[in-house]
Amino acid sequence: MAGPFRRRPAVADINRMLVGTAPGHLGIEITELGEDFLRATMPVDERTKQPFGLLHGGSSVLLAETLASLAGWLCLDPELKQQSAGIEINANHLRAVTEGLVTGTARPIHLGRATQVWEIRIEDAQGRLTCISRMTAAVIGA
Repeated sequence: MAGPFRRRPAVADINRMLVGTAPGHLGIEITELGEDFLRATMPVDERTKQPFGLLHGGSSVLLAETLASLAGWLCLDPELKQQSAGIEINANHLRAVTEGLVTGTARPIHLGRATQVWEIRIEDAQGRLTCISRMTAAVIGA
């Protein structure tokens, strides 16, 4: 079965795109480009915690949007010069995290001509769901 990704860059090349951007500053690192998913880790440290020592919900949302936006771009035809841009995102924070790494995995729910919908699951180091997010993206240049 062929996956949804029309672009298949090396993980190292995707990570180079993050340097000097918000995801790069938070330590987000793409770890795997699967057949139908994109996965990344993010440290739970002084860059990503809120003042009370917990992983900041905004950091989780930034991880989710990074994964969905990149995965959405990977699905687009490179010849058409299209872009995927988030137009709505929601997140339910289910479990507090105070240390270690969290891992996010983005999978498509809908890949249309003009919109995409992505589900992003974020888990702690023990594999427990900490955040579930869904992002809708517009396909620009469709």
